[in-house]
Amino acid sequence: MWEEGRHPGPLVVRAAVVVIVVVAGLSLLVGDHLGTPFDLVFVLVCAGAAMWVAPRDFFMVGVMPPLLLAGTVAVLAWFDRGAVARPDDALAQAFVSGLAHHAKALVIGYAATLVLLALRQVALHRRGLLRRPRVRPTDPAPVDVDARWIAPQDLDEPVDEPAEQLADEPEVTGPTPAPSPVVGGHA
Repeated sequence: MWEEGRHPGPLVVRAAVVVIVVVAGLSLLVGDHLGTPFDLVFVLVCAGAAMWVAPRDFFMVGVMPPLLLAGTVAVLAWFDRGAVARPDDALAQAFVSGLAHHAKALVIGYAATLVLLALRQVALHRRGLLRRPRVRPTDPAPVDVDARWIAPQDLDEPVDEPAEQLADEPEVTGPTPAPSPVVGGHA
């Protein structure tokens, strides 16, 4: 589930903008202002974008929620101030009021985006898992991991036997490099 998002960032951002524009338009047709349905869709769009985007574009979607809401409120404040504030408010006041009215949606949507992106990042580094796999002393060692190097804190049960020492390793034989003719800067 955490590794499924593989869509390019620009596509995800464009899709988010289209959905928000459509929902804002429908909200204005139904109630002449942005209301709770807009806020709910905004949060869902933010979370969906975080799950849909490819890992290389996490940053683009990570900064999208505040810019998306600010852009929506700015356009509405310019063209229809009554949709985001009182109709007699100045442009700047309408913009600030619009952001303030939708602050909860922004905080929840932004938090959801950042948390989901962080969880996806962890899962990518752990091959799809959010938690480290449990390792027990009785479990066979994975093929690509030397079991002697598992840290005790990664084990479910305490280890009674001391770990093998490096001295038990066979020495590598082979040619040793000759000493450098230049030592300490003298030739």
